[in-house]
Amino acid sequence: MSGERSMKNSDGSIKLRNPNVENQEQDILYHLALGSGSHNLVEMFGDVRFVCMGGTPKRMEGFAHYIMKQIDYKLPSGTQLYDISRMSYRYSMYKVGPVLCLSHGMGIPSVGILLHEVIKLMYHAKCKDPVFFRLGTCGGIGIEGGNLAISESAVDGMMNPYLELPILGKMKRRPATLDKELCDELKDLGKQDDPFTIDIGKTMCTYDFYEGQGRLDGAFCDYEEEEKINFLKKIRQDGVINMEMESLCFAALCNEAGIRSAVICVTLLNRLNGDQVSTPKETLNKWQEYPQMLVARYIRKELGLQNPPQDHPQVVKDLRKLGIVRQESASFE
Repeated sequence: MSGERSMKNSDGSIKLRNPNVENQEQDILYHLALGSGSHNLVEMFGDVRFVCMGGTPKRMEGFAHYIMKQIDYKLPSGTQLYDISRMSYRYSMYKVGPVLCLSHGMGIPSVGILLHEVIKLMYHAKCKDPVFFRLGTCGGIGIEGGNLAISESAVDGMMNPYLELPILGKMKRRPATLDKELCDELKDLGKQDDPFTIDIGKTMCTYDFYEGQGRLDGAFCDYEEEEKINFLKKIRQDGVINMEMESLCFAALCNEAGIRSAVICVTLLNRLNGDQVSTPKETLNKWQEYPQMLVARYIRKELGLQNPPQDHPQVVKDLRKLGIVRQESASFE
């Protein structure tokens, strides 16, 4: 990746390209409700190896509970998972041992703001070689709903393979490339009995859900269905397998920071067959677990956890004695 030449120290920790951050008395990570002066970020996050992002707070809270079981991580007795960034009222953040789970909201602006602050968080916490994942949903192009699409790179709505950002009146272009080796590793973790297929290809990242993705059901539409189908078939021939709204920024900023990253999305429908997501909510909720399953396998492999996760042992050994304890406790109320 292009950013690796200057964005990593010899020990694998992040080296920022912004000298202003180092010269500040405190770096306030405003949208995460954290600060380099107000919090001991090394103690809180120094052991993070995997950063997993998804659109909604609820989905990422669910993933935090899921990954906790997958890596057999036990919270201290009497505690529960805690939304570290709840006071920001913008993003959610849960830490499960070496795994950081965050919601990134919807669209390029939202994920871009989060990434700036999470990359700085990795820098302040002195994390070593963190790997970033985006776990999301998408529209498949020639892929039916309920299957996985892994992005090898991202393009915008004009098939440009870079993120364009106007900075001080000048246009900055950052390549939206992802780690190919990581993509292949993830695909190899698929199993024959999985309820999904896995495809690797380009992802078209748009700035809009309706017209930007060629939908016919928005408030405005000045093109015909035939034009839409011809466009989708053309980009499919050019290697695009899905559409969503965050991968371009995610890939570009992670690449710029020299961070290994991957985008794994589950398809909610095949856009060649329609525009509206009509699958029952229960089924959609199940499908959204599929990217989590694949990333959990990768994390388990990297942590050396080869055996399937087991249920935590029952803490209560004797229900009869438990009743006596509760009676005794109640007597003091």
